[in-house]
Amino acid sequence: MELTDERRDLRDAVRGLLAQQQRGDAGDDKSLWRRLCGEIGVAGLAIPQRYGGAGAGPVETHIVMEELGRGLTCSPLLGSAVLAAQALLASGDTAACQRLLPAIADGSAVAALAWTTPAGHWDPGEAAYAAHPAARTTAADAIQAMAQATDTAGTAGTAAPQATVPSVSSPDDWVLTGEAHHVLDGDLAGVLLAAARTAGGVGLFEVDPRGRGVTRAAVTTMDTTRRLAVVRLDRAPGRPIGAGPGPASPGRASPGRASLARARDLACIALSAEQVGAAQRALELTVAYTKVRVQFGRAIGSFQALQHRMAGLHVLVESARSLSYAAADAAAEGAADLGLRAAAAKVYCSEALARAAGEMIQMHGAIGITWEHDAHRYLKRAHGAGQLFGRPSEHAARVAAAVIDG
Repeated sequence: MELTDERRDLRDAVRGLLAQQQRGDAGDDKSLWRRLCGEIGVAGLAIPQRYGGAGAGPVETHIVMEELGRGLTCSPLLGSAVLAAQALLASGDTAACQRLLPAIADGSAVAALAWTTPAGHWDPGEAAYAAHPAARTTAADAIQAMAQATDTAGTAGTAAPQATVPSVSSPDDWVLTGEAHHVLDGDLAGVLLAAARTAGGVGLFEVDPRGRGVTRAAVTTMDTTRRLAVVRLDRAPGRPIGAGPGPASPGRASPGRASLARARDLACIALSAEQVGAAQRALELTVAYTKVRVQFGRAIGSFQALQHRMAGLHVLVESARSLSYAAADAAAEGAADLGLRAAAAKVYCSEALARAAGEMIQMHGAIGITWEHDAHRYLKRAHGAGQLFGRPSEHAARVAAAVIDG
């Protein structure tokens, strides 16, 4: 894809800032995120201007994700500004967008979408939580609780027990219970969205991440550059997002399911860009190494067998980039076959990164399996990213079903 001058400038700005990070000039991951948001505005690229964003689109986010993938940069962009923010936008809930998106767009708040079970299917028809209407507390119950608190105040000089006064809640209040896995940046997020099963289908809810009944814990991941967490909810209060958890219209998916499907497709496209960037950088590092590694008195890059393997990788990476950009263009244009293109990009780019990382290990030889070299990091990213948002085999099944069933 031929980049415009503005998009090329965006790519160069992100690459230059990340280069400073590699030299140690930008501090830790949090300071890097602040600079990416403050100096370039990466978190707000695909968020409309009326909600505090830049009003750009998926292609601009794609460019940033590709650069982050090159260096395996640890960033909440994918989980916050793509997955969670796009789920909010797809919900059509203007009030929720006005309340939550400005902080997400400027990077001051990180959002997380808690959705999938330990199996990690990321199916819009499935959710890790169950949501039920909260038992409503009447005004009479509240008055009686306050009277009991007064009666138990005790005599002078005696500490009275603290009575809990139930609040008068709205009929729209819901409580959520369950445990979501693979939550991107879930342990640090200031905004928490949760997908939950209701009698009317899957719905989207806003949950206070520091509220009652919420427990969050970071988990150890094979890819140490990707933050994942487990988020447990035990009758945690939730506010419905979008049209609410009512029944779906005949022949149509529930609003929550449709929001999750679009968010997953856009997240798959952004992830494919990251995978392309990582595959490209893995190939570059491998080519550079074969030019300086000497065996049998000559650089190993002069051996025709290795040249053929690297040429094959080059074709694979470039074709993956073309497919990934085609999916981003489809998202920008609102194409009807967006889901099909997103699934194809997820499958092909996962394979491209896995192949590039595997060949990187092989052509680096013994040094490629040492902790000090970056080769193992690209291999771990390839395996981790391949499972994120659904396994390649699951997306391949989506493509096959679309092609066969029409």
